[in-house]
Amino acid sequence: MKTFFFRLSLSQQFMLLSFPILLAGTLFIGRWIGQQVEDSVVHRVGGVTALYVDSFIAPHAQALLRSDDLPESDKDALTALLNNTALGKRIAGLKIWRPDGMVVYSNEPGQIGQRFELEDGLIAALRGEIYSEISERIETTKHGQPLPRVIETYTPIRADRQGKIIAVAEFYQHPEEVDREAGVAQRQSWMTFAATMLTIYLALFAVVRRGSETIVRQQRDLSEKVAQLTALNAQNSLLHQRVKRAAERATALNENFLQRLSADLHDGPGQDLGFALMQLKTVDSTCPGTSGDKCAAGNLEPVRVAVQSALTDLRAISADLQLPDIRHLSLPELAARSVRDYETKTASKVQLDCTVPDVAASMRVKITLCRVLQESLANVYRHAHGKNARVKVSGDAETLVIEVKDDGPGFQPGNSRRHGRLGLAGMRERVEVAGGTFTIQSAAGQGTTVRATLPLTTNEEELHV
Repeated sequence: MKTFFFRLSLSQQFMLLSFPILLAGTLFIGRWIGQQVEDSVVHRVGGVTALYVDSFIAPHAQALLRSDDLPESDKDALTALLNNTALGKRIAGLKIWRPDGMVVYSNEPGQIGQRFELEDGLIAALRGEIYSEISERIETTKHGQPLPRVIETYTPIRADRQGKIIAVAEFYQHPEEVDREAGVAQRQSWMTFAATMLTIYLALFAVVRRGSETIVRQQRDLSEKVAQLTALNAQNSLLHQRVKRAAERATALNENFLQRLSADLHDGPGQDLGFALMQLKTVDSTCPGTSGDKCAAGNLEPVRVAVQSALTDLRAISADLQLPDIRHLSLPELAARSVRDYETKTASKVQLDCTVPDVAASMRVKITLCRVLQESLANVYRHAHGKNARVKVSGDAETLVIEVKDDGPGFQPGNSRRHGRLGLAGMRERVEVAGGTFTIQSAAGQGTTVRATLPLTTNEEELHV
């Protein structure tokens, strides 16, 4: 049942929940309004009749101002009023009470002289109020009234020209007039209230239905948007993977290019210059010992020196461009080898602190580690003269952190691009393509710190270069 309810639309849920609530509220409030209308009619009818009764009864009750009982003449006059006038037709019974609760007159002689407890209506009348209510009675009540249902009214009787309350008149009326007027008023109030509640219900239902349709339409649109976003997210993930693989391939191609360049420089210009040097040496060794020949040999000497220098430079460039075979080396071994190569070439000392665990890493990470250390240490030697170079390689199973520090003169990192520091830009690009971050901390006279952070976890295929 609960599942069925929540499968309904909001307008249907509103209809199922609100209709019984509004119906119960309509019945309760309508009944309350009807009761209030009946009480109002009872008080109105009782008040009007009380004024009418007071005008006939008060003149025959003035003796109570001076006596505790009414004279027989007044009692007979009151009986005649009940039997022979229109007042007797309007009321069904009459009692006159003294303020102490004793009945001094009643249309039933057996109640005269009896004393009863003061009831609410009698107390209210003694305070000067007119009190009316519907009384449900049976044949034998303490007041002796035979009617089962009557309008019971208490009205004060005042002394002439003094206003003092000397007695209370209690009389009973037939309820037909009240029932007739109250029924008409109740039917009108019920119809008015029911029509009002029905109008409110229909108006609320219309608003809820429109809101429900709007929500359903928005949910449908949102579902379509979510489906589109899911598809776009899948496409973005695929494109992201493609970009990563493209960057990986670009790194591999770059390394292959550098290796080919190194091989070409070594096997092409290097071999040619070496052959030329050998020829020059041959010419120099076969030159005759004459002055002309000495002059010729002297002219060839600068050529031999220049070619020797060019060959030395080409071999140095070739050595720097080509990475050694690092495929089977671990990260600590790569860091140690890069530092050792730098120390061998520059005759400088480097303090190495390597605490990275021996975890599997992609070829791209290995290449990036070697190039960052190579370029950073080259910058230390070039700009800081190798002063107190320190390398720290650390990390865990997911991240590799590379730090290269020196105590050189330092510089402003923001000016690196304007001064043509392409090495720093190349390192940054290489690290960021690998999915890491690259930062430089430096200031004049405070040295420089290069820090690169690389992710080790990857689902990509290992590079084969």
